[in-house]
Amino acid sequence: MSNHHYDTLIIGAGLSGIGTACHMTEEFPGRSLAILERRKCIGGTWDLFRYPGIRSDSDMLSYGYKFRLWDSSKILADGASLRRYIQDTAAEYGIADKVHYGLKITGANWSSQQRLWQVTALHEPSGEIKHYSCNYLVCCTGYYNHDEGFLPEFPGEENFKGIRIHPQHWPEDLNYKGKKVVVIGSGATAATLIPAMADTAGHITMLQRSPSYVYSLPSVDKLTTALARIMPASWAKGLARKRNILMYRAAYIACRQWPRLMRSIILSHVRKQVGPNVDMRHFTPKYMPWDERLCAVPDGDLFKSLRSGKASVETDHIERFTEKGILLKSGKELEADIIIAATGLKLQILGGMTLSIDGTPYPVGEQMTYKGVLLENLPNLAWIFGYTNISWTLKVSLAAKYLCRLFRHMEKNNFDVVTPYDHEHNALNDGIMNSMKSGYIQRDQHFLPRQGKSYPWHVFMHYGRDKKMLLKDAVEDSRLEFLPARQDAYKAQPSRVAG
Repeated sequence: MSNHHYDTLIIGAGLSGIGTACHMTEEFPGRSLAILERRKCIGGTWDLFRYPGIRSDSDMLSYGYKFRLWDSSKILADGASLRRYIQDTAAEYGIADKVHYGLKITGANWSSQQRLWQVTALHEPSGEIKHYSCNYLVCCTGYYNHDEGFLPEFPGEENFKGIRIHPQHWPEDLNYKGKKVVVIGSGATAATLIPAMADTAGHITMLQRSPSYVYSLPSVDKLTTALARIMPASWAKGLARKRNILMYRAAYIACRQWPRLMRSIILSHVRKQVGPNVDMRHFTPKYMPWDERLCAVPDGDLFKSLRSGKASVETDHIERFTEKGILLKSGKELEADIIIAATGLKLQILGGMTLSIDGTPYPVGEQMTYKGVLLENLPNLAWIFGYTNISWTLKVSLAAKYLCRLFRHMEKNNFDVVTPYDHEHNALNDGIMNSMKSGYIQRDQHFLPRQGKSYPWHVFMHYGRDKKMLLKDAVEDSRLEFLPARQDAYKAQPSRVAG
């Protein structure tokens, strides 16, 4: 039985996995590294989702990599551009040829005797089981199920004669020209689909149980474009990145500290955008800003579609599906040729793989995270999880740099194993995203690692605190147990597998 050994294995070739690999290969060019990816190409989320209008919901100068800044004046990027950006980064930094494709990771077991991770993967195109091992395992798999989104059961759905789809599985040949379309949902996906489809569809309706906060921002960064004419473009983009990080962080803090004031400001902004003919109850949530993630729409495109009459909003509950569409609790029937259930994600950690130590399972939902990067009780394992309140990638970058600091410390002191242990009973029953009230998080948060009471087990989602904790605080810590390297440590030669 062949085994392919690497110093470091990264699971996932999306934005997080490629970014982390770039940091590690630059810092440790002599170490062997491979990325195991389930899909057929690099891109992760931005390769999976292909629905009309798919785009980032964070500004690209902070969402992109700091070491390879986004080179466009567009503030929000479409999915295809983002996919190319990740792929081009992988090619430029020599990462692309380190990716092994078509591999679904089923399990990883830490062998205390050999001091390494034993990883089992199913090569889905061939059905072959492949085996890998590594000294350090880094999981960059995101937090949702790529196989299926959340799709609630609706009464009478079998009676509907039209087409029903989930955006996560968008049919490439879907023809919606002149069709009546109903999009169920009020989050970022719905807010993206409506304007993208409105000009082609006969009419498109957003059907929501309750509203979300939606705000408009410019599609083009004119200030940075202007500054790039009078200074080097890299300076202008660097300044803009710092500005955007500060602005988004300040807005989040303001929403948490003065929620009623910020609610009033956001709703006033929306009122101006939607015009007098749209009922504001469709855009007035019952919760406070940032209890759920805010939806950004470039140049107010969603509001423009509503003002034009090509799109409309209904806030109501579904009574049942009918042959022709959806009957609402109010008694109104929405006719539809196509129903799109933009009803959210299903949480899934580590891509569904199981973790064990010497054969004993260690569910992620029963562990805390150490500094939001390492997992309690699990040796030589990192879990890369970005921010949910500002750009995801900011935390990915901090985590990757921290891992490089940790590896350098271990190398300098001749350690080969590090494990975080909690000796002070810090664990809470809450998951690390408990403060977010989004439906998909509340449904499945038991899958997520547990929140801790205090440093370094508490996940703050705070860029400033994390920057100090991960890049400035000493690596040496009483909660970390380091083991000196053994002379008989496993030294298999790395080998490659044809992708």
